[in-house]
Amino acid sequence: MAEEQRGLAVESESVEALVGRDVIEPAVATTWTQEEAHRRKAAPLRMYLGAAPGVGKTYAMLSEGHRRLERGTDVVVGFVATYGRKQTVALLEGLEGIPMQLLEYRGRRFEEMDVDALIERKPEVALIDELAHTNIPGAKRAKRWEDVIDTLVAGIEVITTINIQHLESLNDVIANVTGIRQQETVPDWLFDLADQVELVDMSPHALRRRIAHGNVYPDARKSELALQRFFTTENLTALRELALLKVANQVDDSLLDRWTSHGAVTDVRERVLVCVSQPGDLSDTLIRRASRIAQRARGELLVLHVRAGEGATDTEWLQRVESLVRDLGGAFDVIDSETPVDAVLGYAYRHSITQIVVGESRRSRWKELTQGSFVTRLIRSAANLDIHVISRRLD
Repeated sequence: MAEEQRGLAVESESVEALVGRDVIEPAVATTWTQEEAHRRKAAPLRMYLGAAPGVGKTYAMLSEGHRRLERGTDVVVGFVATYGRKQTVALLEGLEGIPMQLLEYRGRRFEEMDVDALIERKPEVALIDELAHTNIPGAKRAKRWEDVIDTLVAGIEVITTINIQHLESLNDVIANVTGIRQQETVPDWLFDLADQVELVDMSPHALRRRIAHGNVYPDARKSELALQRFFTTENLTALRELALLKVANQVDDSLLDRWTSHGAVTDVRERVLVCVSQPGDLSDTLIRRASRIAQRARGELLVLHVRAGEGATDTEWLQRVESLVRDLGGAFDVIDSETPVDAVLGYAYRHSITQIVVGESRRSRWKELTQGSFVTRLIRSAANLDIHVISRRLD
């Protein structure tokens, strides 16, 4: 059956569509914020991180569930996606599961995790697969990661799974590397909410062999398509390197936080400021690039828009930018000024900014030589600041 006949909003270039899984647009907006989640979290969160589907995250999660159960811990399965994999299905034996809730949407019935039933059951540990999943309209929350936070707030420890391509800050990078844009993403700050992240690693060659043998996608046609389009050796190598780097950075963050809190070192974190000007101006690309710079430097992300006056900028665009920045764990500010360079530098010095990220000027070379540009004036006026100019050809 064609995707449009299913009545769901599907993007044919998505990773999910390659293997026949529908992804819909959330009917409601996400509501959990970084500050509230950190403040109200009342139980540990453990993540199994993988470079790609099929490396064994769900298997690792269920195996840990059995180990906890054998030690006398009350463990319940909130949700697991087996995709018909025999070894995964076998591991569900002996684990109590919460019955799924059935939701009707556009004439079809879908199964979703019943988070209210899970919280009412109140186990010590809940196993919840596919953190980035988008819930069917009618569910309590828009995204499964919000269900996970609800569970943590209720005092239930959660063990979950996620792939590196689901992190919001890496969305454009992975699309450029693989040629396929990930539809489902999670805020980067959710990764920081985890008490422990364990990388489930597998070499590209071993994973491709698993797929070819039907151990990841039992349907031979889907396996062949996945191997050709997404699971190439080059793509898997790049994704694996990103996953390894992400875990290594988190370890560095933990050490730095611990040393700083004990007074062993002075807090010298980088503060990265990205300047966005208007819709269609590579804002998302700039923000994600600045976020990655901040993460690598274990620093803070700040995003600034300077408008010429009250109401001079599209309100909907500002809201979209603010939502993206919030998902990346940064702070967004809007200030009014007729002199953008002075406004940016003043803001930078007030907030102890160490690096500024801006987009390449859209002016012709001739206009830059005769009239100058925001970028050139910023570079000439800045003192003790690193300026990163991002080429527009990257988008």
